Amino acid sequence: MNINIQNYKQTATNFVQRLGDIRFTGQLIFVVVVLLVTWSGVKSVQTNYNLQKQISVLKQQNAVQQLENNNLKLQNDYFATDQYLELAARQNFGLANPGEKVLIVPESVALAYTVEVPAIADDISAEAQKPGYQKNVESWVNFFLHRQNTN
Repeated sequence: MNINIQNYKQTATNFVQRLGDIRFTGQLIFVVVVLLVTWSGVKSVQTNYNLQKQISVLKQQNAVQQLENNNLKLQNDYFATDQYLELAARQNFGLANPGEKVLIVPESVALAYTVEVPAIADDISAEAQKPGYQKNVESWVNFFLHRQNTN
């Protein structure tokens, strides 16, 4: 234990003596300055990266908002057309153009001529019953044969 303390004292004494040498001190100061400049550069790059991410998110939000605005403008333009006004008058007020005949069909008669559509849930449940490895193999085959995924 005493030998370890003496070794540390000797190492510290040598280091302090080397600090007296101007070349060693200059190199030490140079290394510290280089580390500080590098650290500052890394921090500024990180800050710029974060700001670029924020700008990208805001640009995407702006583009989405512009699309929504264009959608609303087109919708407003449609609501101002004669075609929409005519459809709204037919649906809401039961009005018709002069010379047209309005036929009122009871709901029971209209439903009698409908066709049952097979449930999509049956197809989904059949797909869910496949084991995972089979789905994976089918996905790879579809990928290599340039087929669209049906999953």
